Amino acid sequence: MERSMRLFSAAFVLLLLLLATEMGPKAAEARTCQSQSHRFKSTCVRKSNCAAVCQTEGFHGGHCRGFRRRCFCTKHC
Repeated sequence: MERSMRLFSAAFVLLLLLLATEMGPKAAEARTCQSQSHRFKSTCVRKSNCAAVCQTEGFHGGHCRGFRRRCFCTKHC
């Protein structure tokens, strides 16, 4: 009986610790907006090429995405 109570209290304390870490203060996360590139015309193979074209369009960077490998530009919004 005492062993099961000890196990239950240990599990309860562990559960409280897990819940307390989830409820703690969270840092503000910047959102990232995406838009398909208008100037990138071929299949996107290299992220660096996509990012360079996106920077000429006024974005911060870009990456290849999807089955059809399209270039998507990213910026903080």
